[in-house]
Formats: sequence, C-alpha cells, structure tokens
Amino acid sequence: MAVGERDKISGQMTTGHEWNGIKELNTPVPKILYIVLTIAVCFAVIWTILNPSWPGINGYFRGLLGVDQKAEVAEVVQQAQMDRATWTDRIVSEDYAAIQADPALMTIVRETGNTLFGDNCAACHGTSATGNPGFPNLTQAPTMWGDDPEIIAETIRVGINGSSDDTRYAQMLAFGRDQMLESEDINTVVTYVQALSQPDLAAATDPELLATGATIFAENCAACHGETAKGLTDTGAPNLTDAFWIYGSDRAAIRHSVFAGRAGVMPSWEGRLTPADIKLLTLYVLDLRANAQ
Repeated sequence: MAVGERDKISGQMTTGHEWNGIKELNTPVPKILYIVLTIAVCFAVIWTILNPSWPGINGYFRGLLGVDQKAEVAEVVQQAQMDRATWTDRIVSEDYAAIQADPALMTIVRETGNTLFGDNCAACHGTSATGNPGFPNLTQAPTMWGDDPEIIAETIRVGINGSSDDTRYAQMLAFGRDQMLESEDINTVVTYVQALSQPDLAAATDPELLATGATIFAENCAACHGETAKGLTDTGAPNLTDAFWIYGSDRAAIRHSVFAGRAGVMPSWEGRLTPADIKLLTLYVLDLRANAQ
C-alpha cells in the first residue's frame, strides 16, 4: 500500500500500515488534548512553586505560600484540647451528683463515655454493657463492691485481680479440685444454690436435700456470699439469689464454679486512662444502669 493513500470512507490519509486488510488512518491528535496537557503542566509547575514539594538534602522546598500542614494539624489538635478542657475540668472538679444533674454535661458523658467504653470495655462486657460469659452485666446486675460512684471509679482504677498494687481481689475457692468437699456434697450445694434463684425448682426439690444443701452452704460459702446468699460487698462476692450470673446459671456452670473455682480478671486502668476518663466511664455506667431500671 502506498503512503499517502486517502481512505475513501473517512477521507483521512492513511499511514501505509495494514493488518489483515485493516488500514491505519493517519488521524491527527485533537488540539484540545494539547491544550489540556499544557494547562496540566502549567498547573503542576505553579503548584510546586507555591506549595511544599521537592525534597532536598537537608529538607524540602517549602513553597512561596508557606503552607505547613503539620503545623495546621497541631493547631487543630491544640484547639480541640482547649475546647475539651472547658468540660473535662468540670468533670474532674465537680461531684457526681452535680454532674448527673447537669443535662449538658450528661450529654457529653453519654457521647464521650460511649466511645471510651467501646474502646476499652466492650471487648469483655459487650457493646451494650450487658455482659458476656465470664463478664458481668453492668447495666442491671448488682455491683460486687457496691454502687457508690466512688467505689465504681475505684474498681475501674485498680481493677480486679489486676496489676495495680491496690487492686481488688476476688476468688472463688476450688472446693472440689482442692478436695474441700466431696462430690456428693458439691452436687447437693449446687442444687441448693440453683433453688435460691429458681422458685419452681425449690418447690419441686426434696426439702431434706435443700436443708442439707443449706447446711453445706452455711459452713463453706456464707463467709463470702453472706448467710442469705445475697453477696457481700466487703468480699466482692456476688448475689446468688438473683437472675444475674457471670458464668452461667445452668447446673453444669454452677458445678464447675464450685468444683474448680473462679478468679476473673479486670484490668487495672490506672495509667492507661486519665482520672477524667475514669470518672467519665463511671458516670457512663451509672447512666446506663439508671436508664435500664
């Protein structure tokens, strides 16, 4: 095919190349593309002159406009900290009752506390704080050391069986593994404990068996859980007569607790959370409990 042949259909000149009968047209590049490319190049040059761009041996070209995004971010963070300080100072300085009576502060507590709880507590207690196997329901279950705000804050600070020197200690003895009770006695006391929170089971159980279970409970369990099994805040032992069970209320779970014991751990949050954060979490949990009742 000769160079310079004109295509009969399009009227364009051909390049002289042909593949399987298909001829290549010598179509010129659209002028608009040159214009766009020229504008893009000019923009890139102007941008690199005005803004931080090219690296150097001891730094980088900072641009004629003097833009410093690191300084801008630092300024934004500083401003956010100043804004936050206006209410964190009040959270730290005011007592719990005053904060709970302030709707504006409680709105902040609910928003910020939800984030704090999700980041630090939800992995164990669940996103809704209703608990998981091995971790208590914080919205309704009785608090093991009492529901005074200062006590709850202290529990968050030092933890339970945690790393703090002031940590709270809570341990269920292994009555079976350590051979303090025979297997039959364990079965009997488990029946008694189940009956405490299940009236229908109590009514259907042999009274003599329950009486024997009560005796075993009084001799081995009442020192921690109280004579009425409603728990003692001095020892952090839970109430066994309600519907809230940390490790489960079925017979197998209760028997395992009696036989092998329990020693749950709550981290000591002191050092990882600020005093303001601990107080926020305390207020958040108290608010959850108030709204759940």
